[in-house]
Amino acid sequence: MPFRTVVGTVVFIMVLFFLSFVSRYIFGPLLPTIQEDIDIQSGQAGSLFLWGGFGVLVGALSAGLVSSRIHHRGALALSLFGMALALVGAYFSDSLWGLRAAFIILGLLAGIHMPSSVATLTAIVRPEDWGKALAVHQLAPPLSLVAAPLLAVALLTWFSWNEALLWIAGIMVVAAAGFVTFFGGVGAFPGDPPTPSYLRPVARTPSFWMMIFLFALGMGAQVGVYSMLPLYLTQERGFSAAEANTYLGLANIVPLLSVYPAGWVTVRLGAKTTMGLFLSAAGLMTILVGSLTGVALVVCIFLMAGAVVGFFPAAFAALSRIVQPNYRSLANGVGPPLAFLVGGGLLPTGLGYMGQTASFALGLLITGAVILVGSTVAVFVRLLTDLEEGC
Repeated sequence: MPFRTVVGTVVFIMVLFFLSFVSRYIFGPLLPTIQEDIDIQSGQAGSLFLWGGFGVLVGALSAGLVSSRIHHRGALALSLFGMALALVGAYFSDSLWGLRAAFIILGLLAGIHMPSSVATLTAIVRPEDWGKALAVHQLAPPLSLVAAPLLAVALLTWFSWNEALLWIAGIMVVAAAGFVTFFGGVGAFPGDPPTPSYLRPVARTPSFWMMIFLFALGMGAQVGVYSMLPLYLTQERGFSAAEANTYLGLANIVPLLSVYPAGWVTVRLGAKTTMGLFLSAAGLMTILVGSLTGVALVVCIFLMAGAVVGFFPAAFAALSRIVQPNYRSLANGVGPPLAFLVGGGLLPTGLGYMGQTASFALGLLITGAVILVGSTVAVFVRLLTDLEEGC
């Protein structure tokens, strides 16, 4: 349907997607406080996101099996209720392995959520409006990057870090119940269970692997770097935890203002050009964040947040056009989670160990250089122009 006729549904799907991110992103701003209660080093703290990345990958690989049985609608509800329970479990955790278990479960359910979210969205909006709808949908990551640190600052004023998790869990339960109650029929169609014959056409598509690489760079700039910035700012740049989280939250207001123009740019310049443009800008800003101090550092954190968000509407639009519609759910279900394992799992782990053995700043310089050079891969992605009907 035309975007304007289903904009309310698109926004609510984005809210659910947003909560799936907040449930994991809230831990980054809480890490300095968690380290006061649980004896974990920077490398171990970073490794939490790697365990979560493995969970995302396993969840994504099983997402088609889940949605084929309970439809995409059921998968979305299951993921939200399940993540709320995982946060309740983290409340009782008093060890590194307890937190790792919570991250695995959160990642597993987030992996189930993402493909059903994108498949539902692209099924209810006509293809020519995907850029707009996906731009709204991709408000979720930057909005969660705003909300998580500011929520951490507010909640830690009154509660302990694990009590703060209970508040997030309660919000997720309310949202999931609202989806089930008020959005009947949305996403009420099955996904496709993964089989070797079904996976083969996607796996043999070179552009699919290029998109995984590009998504890894984008998620690394947004999720991987963000996850470790609170520790970097507090341990190497002299910020208090409240200052660091406040700056990070305010910085990510910029993407909220630029994500819809990014969808417009995608329509005007095309997905490939837009991906390369915003990724290269994000790489440059990451290098500067690792190099500068004081006011200049804060300014570059703001600019980095604004640059990276423009990548994702174009990237998801491109991912939906490298395969035919009947493979779209699979491509969205497998590609981003594989990329997240690298950008949102391996990268923060590497940055954590760099901070522990050398410096976070050096890790950020290397990360920014890789993103800047790797952005050129966008030129070689092949987008289909003759798409068949289907979801």
